[in-house]
Amino acid sequence: MTKFSLPNLAIYTLIFIGGVLMIIPLYFMLIFATQSREVIFSFPPPMLPGSFEQIISNYNALMEMTKGLFWRVFWNSFYLASVATITTLFFSTLAGYGFAMYDFKGKNWIFNIVVATQAIPAALNLIPFFLIMNLIGWIDQPKALWFPGMASAFGIFLTRQYIQSAIPRELMDAARVDGCTEFGIFWRVILPLIRPALGTLGLISFIGVWNEYVLQSLILRNNETRTLQTLIRTISGGTTVTNIDYGGFMMGTAITVLPLLILFIFTSKQLISGLTAGSVKS
Repeated sequence: MTKFSLPNLAIYTLIFIGGVLMIIPLYFMLIFATQSREVIFSFPPPMLPGSFEQIISNYNALMEMTKGLFWRVFWNSFYLASVATITTLFFSTLAGYGFAMYDFKGKNWIFNIVVATQAIPAALNLIPFFLIMNLIGWIDQPKALWFPGMASAFGIFLTRQYIQSAIPRELMDAARVDGCTEFGIFWRVILPLIRPALGTLGLISFIGVWNEYVLQSLILRNNETRTLQTLIRTISGGTTVTNIDYGGFMMGTAITVLPLLILFIFTSKQLISGLTAGSVKS
């Protein structure tokens, strides 16, 4: 049992205050999504959800502001984030597994180069990226945003470090003796044992793609292919401050954040329950 002490009390107090400060904006976003513009700007601000009729009114206002494209755009974002996450998990884990468990000439040099690419500012890649996508005719196509990032440097580094520290090579030898192929070892033995790393990488990848704005606004310009972030930006920046229906606008932002909250709840549970699963001491 942890002994009571002033340093521990101070740490827990700071953590509690920080948690409250992070929850307050999210809480008011959800509350404002159920209120009218007049109530949102009233003082003191509303602390409880509005009526069901007001929720329906805000939803209708959102549909009007987005010209009925909201759910189509929502699906575009979900499809893009899901495909990007699945491909990143597979190829980054496969590469990380290779760097961690196999020996080949130049392995360390190649791995260092892969890790070093994380030091390149993303802004430097925007113009070359756009020119390449335009050259191959991938403008306004979602694959332009998930195909080049199927194997991320961060994902390779994360999975390589986790596999190297948690999976003994004797486990691979035992699988080979049992007649398992090299890919079968990766698919049947390694993947089930690195669920914490997969959960972490999947969560980071999905949130990163879901919240991406610059690349998506640069590549996806058609209403049929655009994503939620560009649509929400259009709503907030396409009209003046005086005539924005903030009830509908906050309804859109609340729906946009909801999938991330659900994903985080399920992924964090997986991370906690599988934190030590699969580690075998040699």
